[in-house]
Amino acid sequence: MLEKLLAEIREFNDERDWAQYHSPKNLATSVLIEAAELAEIFQWLTEAESFDLDKKAMTDAEEEIADVFIYLLNLADKLGIDPVEASHRKILNNAAKYPTDCSRGSRLKYTELKERNQNGNNHR
Repeated sequence: MLEKLLAEIREFNDERDWAQYHSPKNLATSVLIEAAELAEIFQWLTEAESFDLDKKAMTDAEEEIADVFIYLLNLADKLGIDPVEASHRKILNNAAKYPTDCSRGSRLKYTELKERNQNGNNHR
């Protein structure tokens, strides 16, 4: 499914001769810009409102999520990174950094968890 989407993205870009603009730097910048546009949808909402978007905001969020995803796939493609494999590796790395017994329900960063555990304080 991801390969089919990537092929569609490549074809879309090739038909428009956009590869010339798709350097890793430009694509990474585009991810940030689109992510900022996504964040703007939620900027002044309360936590509760962010879970209950109206139809327009939901449509806008869907479009911005797609923009971010497409730019990320373009970037991964340019760099020869398989985003699914990279994500699996990242989950394994995060599992090692955030063991369940000391990170469950905690918002602390792994460096803070490590420091707290070294000091013998395993409480959240």
